[in-house]
Amino acid sequence: MVFSVWPETGGGHACLLPVFFCACGVAAGVGCLDNTRGNVDAGCMTVSTDKRAGRFDSAEQEAFLNLWRTYDCLKGLEESVFGDYQLSGQQYNALRLLRAVFPGSMPTLALGRRLISRSPDTTRMLDRLEDRHLVIRVRRSENRRVVETAITEAGIRLLDEMGDRVVQMHRAQLGHLSPEELVQLVDLLKRIRQPHEAADGHWLND
Repeated sequence: MVFSVWPETGGGHACLLPVFFCACGVAAGVGCLDNTRGNVDAGCMTVSTDKRAGRFDSAEQEAFLNLWRTYDCLKGLEESVFGDYQLSGQQYNALRLLRAVFPGSMPTLALGRRLISRSPDTTRMLDRLEDRHLVIRVRRSENRRVVETAITEAGIRLLDEMGDRVVQMHRAQLGHLSPEELVQLVDLLKRIRQPHEAADGHWLND
């Protein structure tokens, strides 16, 4: 595959076209990659199924790469919101989990298991939240090896302040899907993860 620049008459920009060649070297099809247009130009030819299949090693790889690309697109919207509050998505998730048990606390190991992403250094993440007085950690008097973590009033105020923006962010991410499509999507994602989730995980049941 090579790319050629197709000038657009009167539009002020060029259309980048991937040209696929067959074994004999003859151009087999052209696809328009100009994202500034709502629809594919009539002059842009659809790549054949065989050509499309050749871009991936398997159907599973195509599905995985589309999941990865989707995650990257949606994460950009998340980072634009959380960045305004100097939080990572993982830190926000930890605060939400701790708010769910407030005014109680949660053992740090249990919190680490419930985080969305596996974190190799939960302690360092909590250090940063504690430095901002958003969480506190205490050791159990009956077992000094167990560290309990709790959200503070300042942490709850921060979550309350972020609440409307987070709701708007998720609508921007997925609001173009219908309620039925969202349910189907969640069910399918759970099926995808099922063989890979930890036996003591809670995500398949939530």
